[in-house]
Amino acid sequence: MNFISRALVLGSLSAMVGCATTKGGTKTPDTTEPTPGTASLVDYCDDTQKAISKEADALASPYGIDQHLDKNFPDRRVSWLMTDSAYQKFVVQTGAKNFGRCNDTACYLFAAPSASIHGAVEKSKTADGTHDPAVLGQALGLPAKNFEGPLRMMTLDLGAQKVCTRLPVDADPGVWKCQTPEDTDCFKFGGYTSGGAPEVMVINAPVADTQVAEIP
Repeated sequence: MNFISRALVLGSLSAMVGCATTKGGTKTPDTTEPTPGTASLVDYCDDTQKAISKEADALASPYGIDQHLDKNFPDRRVSWLMTDSAYQKFVVQTGAKNFGRCNDTACYLFAAPSASIHGAVEKSKTADGTHDPAVLGQALGLPAKNFEGPLRMMTLDLGAQKVCTRLPVDADPGVWKCQTPEDTDCFKFGGYTSGGAPEVMVINAPVADTQVAEIP
């Protein structure tokens, strides 16, 4: 699977559109639940997403979402990219409450470790204050055309905001399935893009609680 290929970091991370739905995914835990630092992020999912997460963990066994987060997202912070035009169209103009591809159950967003996205953006900066799409694409394993023009970089603290998170599965909205074993830039189960970059599926990533930075 590739970061933005399906609308990840512009395919998975990036071409993810906003959605005004509030169904599914995120819920407010009661006071008996552990603190965000120790809780499993699956605890914040609704029953539908918990069931999907359980099946995904069983398929990935003995490696599951908690182990994946501990290894690749130790600070529980995720980031993703969108072109500014997509951000204006799908988030600002629609007054979206959540980021992601949405259906009647929830909004689904592929996201990567914040450190990886921030590092790639920093590496792509040019002397004139803009960014080099080719450098950013190479760092993220995606086509340079995905990063042309002004961008928006979103960052969300999953633990602090108690956001439902699980391993991505091939039935998730936005997944581009591989047709042959040689295919790249397509979904491959296991919590990593086809280029080997870590990713997670975030359910109902709240627009109001997400930091947004402009990338010229």
